[in-house]
Amino acid sequence: MPTGSNRLRLQLAVALFVVAPAVSRGEDFDGPPIHYATAKPENIVTWLQQRLDGGDAKLTFTDDHGYLPAVLKELKIPTSSQMLVFSKTSMQRDRIAPRTPRAVYFNDDVYVGFCRLGQVMEVSVADPELGTVFYTLNQEPEAKPKFARQSDNCLSCHLSRHQGIPANLVRSVYPDRDGNPILSGGSFRTDHTSPLKERWGGWYVTGTHGRQNHLGNLILPKRSVPDGLTNEAGENVTDLKGRIDTGMYLTPHSDLVALMVLEHQAEMHNRITQANYQTKRAHRDADIINELDNAPKGKLTESTSRRVDGAAEQLVKYLLFSDEVRLTDPLQGTSGFAEEFAKRGPFDRRGRCLREFDLSTRLFKYPCSYLIYSSAFDGLPASVKEPVYRRLWDVLNGKETGKEFAHLTGADRQAIREILIDTKPGLPDYWR
Repeated sequence: MPTGSNRLRLQLAVALFVVAPAVSRGEDFDGPPIHYATAKPENIVTWLQQRLDGGDAKLTFTDDHGYLPAVLKELKIPTSSQMLVFSKTSMQRDRIAPRTPRAVYFNDDVYVGFCRLGQVMEVSVADPELGTVFYTLNQEPEAKPKFARQSDNCLSCHLSRHQGIPANLVRSVYPDRDGNPILSGGSFRTDHTSPLKERWGGWYVTGTHGRQNHLGNLILPKRSVPDGLTNEAGENVTDLKGRIDTGMYLTPHSDLVALMVLEHQAEMHNRITQANYQTKRAHRDADIINELDNAPKGKLTESTSRRVDGAAEQLVKYLLFSDEVRLTDPLQGTSGFAEEFAKRGPFDRRGRCLREFDLSTRLFKYPCSYLIYSSAFDGLPASVKEPVYRRLWDVLNGKETGKEFAHLTGADRQAIREILIDTKPGLPDYWR
């Protein structure tokens, strides 16, 4: 029979085992150590709200688009990022249909959803401490508009159950003529590993992609998905006139390249949040074990250290585009998003940057996510950033040659390493 410290260890092990299924369903982050619902967010939206409250910023309301143009300007979100989704997969589903799609805009930190005649604007932001945080902004003129935090309603859709985190989820569905997903056809969760033939169902897509197939611009007349489905009329579309009244939106585009960047970025933010949560939970559990063993607080035990290393490994794989789908024909958007995005840098001494596109065989010329510069990445606990940087260093120097990184040539690794050394603050000394 276990006694003393061993009995307490057994009780802890049982407790952690019981909690694990709840964590996988996303039910643990309201408690310690995350305190998702009650913690005070600190992010680009809260900073804007502080400026609005203090009179240092003002949002102008327009009859056609409400606060949308002003919000995009204040949050520095380009209108070229506009994407139009007509599937009824939003909290304002009654406002969404193939003739009246929802517009989505984004930059590195924030995602904005806008419905014509919608009651609210939907906003999600990558918070360095809490991960994805959701807000709504009433679409009525007010002296001091308020971004209202949403910690319950939005999670009915924006919850990654297998990761146990609040998340931005990009989905592809088979839509009927009203925009309802045809549930019998299934759906696809989309990121940079997804085949193009599964992408963009329920989205309008403007751009060219050669012989590659996708589900964008497709509307099915019946509540079933036919065998041998084809989408010739929806592919290589560069103008949405005849499908929607493009004059109702800030631009006439739903840019293909913007869609591909969104899909990579949304899951990259999710991986950062997952690493953040897993590390904080590992420290919580290590503190309990250390207290039992009279060990210093803050020290990771062997088992909790493995959990942090596992989170770092998953983050590095996605960061370096492991399993990215290969393109077989060149891609080109229509809105100028690609050109605008690539100009934002930062650039190394040779003029290279991680935002430079390839669009012939893969998304980026240098396959390392630009979100390594983000406040969300910089806000990760030091105990997980250290193994991330170490793992990156090993991969980029050729020490790690496993199949997960076989897509990186020697030239890729050298270029990414050199770009990061020139442009990424806070790298460990051994990188220099």
